[in-house]
Amino acid sequence: MSNTQETWGSRVGFIMAAVGSAIGLGNIWRFPYMVYENGGGAFLIPYMVALLTAGIPLLILEYGMGHKFRGSAPRIFTSISRKWEWIGWWQVLVAFVISLYYVAVVGWAISYVGFAVTQAWGTNTGEFFMNTFLNISDSPTNFGGMNWPVFGAILLAWGVCWVVLFSGVKAGIERASKFFMPVLFLLVLAIVGRVLFLPGAVQGVDWLFKPDFSALGKGSVWIAAYGQIFYTLGAGFSIMITYAGYLPKKSDVTNNAFLTVFINCGFSMLAGIMIFGVLGYMAAAKGVGISEVVSSGVGLCFVTIPQAINFMPMPKVLGTLFFCAIVVAGLSSQISICEACVAAIRDKFQISRRKAVSAYCITGILAGAVFASNAGLLVLDIVDHFVMNFGVLMTGLVEIVAMSWFFNLEGLRRHINAVSDFALGRWWNFSLKFVTPLLLGYMAIKNFIGDVTTPYGGYPQHALTMFGWSIAVGILLLGWLIQVTKNSDSLATAQREC
Repeated sequence: MSNTQETWGSRVGFIMAAVGSAIGLGNIWRFPYMVYENGGGAFLIPYMVALLTAGIPLLILEYGMGHKFRGSAPRIFTSISRKWEWIGWWQVLVAFVISLYYVAVVGWAISYVGFAVTQAWGTNTGEFFMNTFLNISDSPTNFGGMNWPVFGAILLAWGVCWVVLFSGVKAGIERASKFFMPVLFLLVLAIVGRVLFLPGAVQGVDWLFKPDFSALGKGSVWIAAYGQIFYTLGAGFSIMITYAGYLPKKSDVTNNAFLTVFINCGFSMLAGIMIFGVLGYMAAAKGVGISEVVSSGVGLCFVTIPQAINFMPMPKVLGTLFFCAIVVAGLSSQISICEACVAAIRDKFQISRRKAVSAYCITGILAGAVFASNAGLLVLDIVDHFVMNFGVLMTGLVEIVAMSWFFNLEGLRRHINAVSDFALGRWWNFSLKFVTPLLLGYMAIKNFIGDVTTPYGGYPQHALTMFGWSIAVGILLLGWLIQVTKNSDSLATAQREC
């Protein structure tokens, strides 16, 4: 049974699902900090340049591949060339690892919805998150015991994924996306509408977008812009290719890519206003500067924001709204990550969606149990760093180089133009052949040198080897091994038939 027998019910459904995949936790806790650290409003200039020369061309490429060849990532790369199947499996395995720890963060957010109702995090939000809630151990290799409340929340998140994916593309993913995305925007707009009327909130937003044009002369700022665009779109690890494979044959590829990108970036701006409005109010309430309260990542979401909420009027209401938004954003992305893997399983083993979804979710629960241990946050930090830098980044780079230099890119452009209202020009080919691979290649080399010379996060080398380098290299080798094994089986079958 092929997954390509399923299609989206409407264009709106596809856009909502694609946007739901692209909009994730990084839009909320990474983008605002990137703007703040890289020139404020001036950062939007390289950000838009990166959008036009890398983000949009890359998304059009993946939409075009999925629409033309139709199927999971391994199947699509096999259709292009049998020698390239390993690239598809590499991408799927990257998505699998991400799904294991991403769902843990969603589980934390689910717990925090309950905590927000009673403000259970108290006044020392850092102590509550690290010790009371997660009970973090002193080392990534010291797992301690299982944190059962955390495991229960993770199990609930997996349950939602199972229900949605079990129901199929149209009745499950599309229907959920049409609910999740409007709810997410309404939640964020409700928070923004309240926060901006609080003292200091507008000053916080002004601080975020205050332009420092001298930053435009720094290469690091431009690299940061391209990195943000690449990571936020969810390209490079089989999701968008798989989703595009469910498009009807007469779908407009180019316009769909533009819509996805601009809605995603618009939400990032809205999230930036929300976060810095909250931080501006907290800074004013504490009588300190914005620089003393700003942060990013997990610390922003589960430590800084709860602390800021404590200062607000109606803290229980605003806290609940905020963490509901985090849950919705996380679930929509988690569903898309899992679907990319489920599609590959269905194509390889020719089994029904229900069997593939059930097998995948059970495997995910068991394999990801480590993230519910006392070392969960520490392991997650290491795995995320290496998988993003040497998994997502490298699979995206290899995909772009393969498709731009060893495949008939011009033929794919003609296919896309044949079904799209807006015709792609030569700029698309140029961006994919030169601009995007050069910048991603530079980022990959820089990341590799940095991690070889300086142990990430100050973690012991054996922990980085166990949860970082071994996983990054292992999923690449396993992807290649799946292709080799499959080819050997096919050859043996052919010889028996002869």
